[in-house]
Amino acid sequence: MSPNSVEDSSNPAPTIKTPSRAAEISQWLDSYIHLFGLRGKGLALILGLMAIAWISSGIYKVQPDEQGVVLRFGKWVETSSSGLHYHLPYPFETVLLPKVTQVNQLQLGTARLAAASDSTADASHERQMLTGDENIVEADCAVSWRIKDAGKFLFKVNNPEAALKVVAESALREIISRTPIQAAMSDKRQQVAEQTRDLLQALLDKADSGILVTQVQLQRVDPPGVVIDAFNDVQRARADQERTRNEAEAYANDIIPRARGEASHIAQESEAYKSQVINLAQGDAASFQLIYASYARDKEVTAWRLYLESVDEMLKKATKVMIDTSGKGITGIVPYMSLAEKDKPEAAKEPTK
Repeated sequence: MSPNSVEDSSNPAPTIKTPSRAAEISQWLDSYIHLFGLRGKGLALILGLMAIAWISSGIYKVQPDEQGVVLRFGKWVETSSSGLHYHLPYPFETVLLPKVTQVNQLQLGTARLAAASDSTADASHERQMLTGDENIVEADCAVSWRIKDAGKFLFKVNNPEAALKVVAESALREIISRTPIQAAMSDKRQQVAEQTRDLLQALLDKADSGILVTQVQLQRVDPPGVVIDAFNDVQRARADQERTRNEAEAYANDIIPRARGEASHIAQESEAYKSQVINLAQGDAASFQLIYASYARDKEVTAWRLYLESVDEMLKKATKVMIDTSGKGITGIVPYMSLAEKDKPEAAKEPTK
């Protein structure tokens, strides 16, 4: 065996050094600089332009229907309004531009019923609510909302749309629980919707959700389907009761004023008769006092005058007058002709033959 073929274990084999990552990048840059001939001022110019482009990448524009949410290393630090703004370039800061004027709509009741069409009884049970007079109704409503504060909407509440759905249902149940069933189904539907919107907005503001509720509209408030026939019978009975009460009140409103008017008329006539009788009595008393005073001054003359006045009054009412011609100083009278006979037509005389 030749000595060249014998391995010497005392001399280890030389190790091969692998270049580092930084060295590879440096070699790559050197190769491109050498390729394009960029040395000295040319390289500085290129580096300057790249720095300017990197710094200017932080300029951003927010549209009128948007809000700018600035994130610094993924953390929300600022919310900007519409216009031109600046943030630190990537990777230090980034910006999100969500739409804040777009009105979204959330359906309560109908969407859930459609999703659970295979188990309608369970879905109907979930939609049932207790009213203020301890009745049960099924209520559906539509909630219109938009983003009020984009930063709070994105980072304060986990899954804000799901949270809005839960809070809206809770607010609706609370308002329905304060309202009688008849009012919720008829004349106070708008009031229930407004109170639900106010309560929902208060709860969302308390949670810093960044959501603005623009409208809540009740779409359906009905009793459960299994009792709707009985409920309609009760409503018809109440309608009949209300109609009868209205008719009774109309009759009372008609007869009572009329009776009061007649009573007032009778009272006025009584007062007039009273005044007439008192005035006549007072006049007769005054006339008697005058006659008595005259009689006290001259009894014979007054007595004769009273006699003549009495005879005159009596003769005015007489239909026949009898005169005694045998009296002293009476020679005769003018022939008397009845006035009643004057108006009678004269009988036609027969012609002589």
